[in-house]
Amino acid sequence: MLLTRRALFLLLLTALLLALATLEPVFVYVAIAYLALVTAMIFADRALTPSPRAFQITRTNDSRLSLGADNRVVIRVENLGTRAVRAIARDEYPPEFRADRILLDDTARQFLSIPTVPPKPFSLKPRVPVELAYHVRPPHRGDYAFGDTNLRWTGVLGLMQRQARYKISAPVKVYPNLLDIRKYELQARKGQLQEIGLRQMRMLGGGTEFERLREYQLDDEFRKIDWKATARRAKPVTREFETEKSQTIMSLLDVGRLMRPPVADPDNPSGQGLAKLDYAVNAVLMLSYVAALRGDRVGMLAFADQVKHYLAPRAGRGQFYRMLATLYAVDSEPVESDYVRAFAYLGAKHKKRSLVVIFSDIATGIAADALVKQIAPLSPRHLVLLVAISDPTVVQIAQQIPRDSVGVYERAVAEQLVDERMLLLEKLRQRGILTLDVPANQLTVAVVNKYLELKARGRI
Repeated sequence: MLLTRRALFLLLLTALLLALATLEPVFVYVAIAYLALVTAMIFADRALTPSPRAFQITRTNDSRLSLGADNRVVIRVENLGTRAVRAIARDEYPPEFRADRILLDDTARQFLSIPTVPPKPFSLKPRVPVELAYHVRPPHRGDYAFGDTNLRWTGVLGLMQRQARYKISAPVKVYPNLLDIRKYELQARKGQLQEIGLRQMRMLGGGTEFERLREYQLDDEFRKIDWKATARRAKPVTREFETEKSQTIMSLLDVGRLMRPPVADPDNPSGQGLAKLDYAVNAVLMLSYVAALRGDRVGMLAFADQVKHYLAPRAGRGQFYRMLATLYAVDSEPVESDYVRAFAYLGAKHKKRSLVVIFSDIATGIAADALVKQIAPLSPRHLVLLVAISDPTVVQIAQQIPRDSVGVYERAVAEQLVDERMLLLEKLRQRGILTLDVPANQLTVAVVNKYLELKARGRI
């Protein structure tokens, strides 16, 4: 039991009465009676105030939290007693997570107590549950655990406070970003994929699967005219085709040392950026999901100095969940990646022409030349796309105006890195390798758009 400021003020008045007793001895008895009255009021307040058993607290959150995203957590507090009280709450989320300043009750505009935000009280009326919602942003994939929730409430008379810890701790797993998958599903149903940056790349006429009949246009090929339909309608009619389904998409994920460094996220400048591997994992997952929805077979190979994981291409949503379980456990290693071994393994396991998307980063010097030589043999058999994550910090330094000698040297080094990167990308393009070099926060959208473009153009 904790005394409030009101109770402490009332107790301090006893000292005033005792001071008056130096002038008039009768005030000693008045002080004793007053102190007994205040003490009785405090105990009466405790008796009238609901006990810890009068409150029911539950936590609601996804069993699979998404990496690098704002995951919603809801604490539901219900007063099962008969008297309303004022309370504050503090939830114990994993210490590695970053929590925001959060809206608790969408109507009351109150805030949940987190370590950097002073707690503010909210009203708990009898049988009226209050939902306290906040968001956490996990920095890494893996197993974590939420702790207990602490509730402190003020007595009915405002003279004391009670506090209790509610045992609602629970484990939670952090997976690659699943919130983007749900957002894609929602926008796809609404037909508003452009709102999340995805373009509609449905180009008819470039595939082999029949789509529909339409009137002949001047730029149509004669071989696409449907003569039977033309005879029935007494006017030229053209067959229209769409890109065929059941194609194969293979994602090669580099988990070597080049994918370990964190990358600053322009969308979240206050927090530490995710590792390059985490951005790549999110992009692989979204690409596989979108491709599976379009009837394509998807597979994956993760490699460093050796091949770590391999999933043979399959169609269907089950393959997506298998890939999700595999990517959950993937972690980077401080070793040099062996592209020769990875590409040889792919050639032995998978020979059908596919879109091979390589998620790696571009080094410089001897390692860069080796990458160009090793990746080129894939091009004749497969359509190869190299996806690299550009560092926005380096690009920013290369473009900023230096203010001192240190700034001059920093810009010179940044410009050299950017130029070497562009030169290497150009070498790859000359050898028939498609390249995609985008900032980390744009990686997923850029990869999916590139896949849709290549599929619509019949390149796969």
